[in-house]
Amino acid sequence: MFGALALVMGAVGLLWPEALLRVLGFEIPQSRAPGDYTGVFVTASSMASFNMGVYYLLAAATEWRAFYRFTVVFRLVTFTVFTLAVLADIAPGRFFGVAAWEGLGAVATAAGLWWDARRPAGTAARSGAVAPAAGSGSTADESEQDDDRRGAGTSGVGPATDAVH
Repeated sequence: MFGALALVMGAVGLLWPEALLRVLGFEIPQSRAPGDYTGVFVTASSMASFNMGVYYLLAAATEWRAFYRFTVVFRLVTFTVFTLAVLADIAPGRFFGVAAWEGLGAVATAAGLWWDARRPAGTAARSGAVAPAAGSGSTADESEQDDDRRGAGTSGVGPATDAVH
């Protein structure tokens, strides 16, 4: 869900930046003052959002759980920063919706990872998920671990290192 929304919102921001600014609660002036780089920042943020959507969809398609564990922490950081921006009147009140989306997304992702970890070994294979190739880990002991440590769908190639446990 998040990946698709990030991809769509990124595309909207690239194609129709005023619509994205309105959705986020920002005022759209008739003209911009010289030195106002709002358009540049909307373009950069939209491209980042579009790319993040692709990353999330790729991680979902390949069941790359390490990626999701990593995002939980940083989505909570994003929630905190965005909430503080609203409280400090740096961003409009409606921008708290973005903060809430990040916070709830972090909690939902953490809950999903927790739920997945509770499944008995082999459940993923019975549910139709693809099991990792034998010997696909990048270290000797990675090959013996469960499908939590798979790479981004490359045949016979595991992740370089799973630094987020």
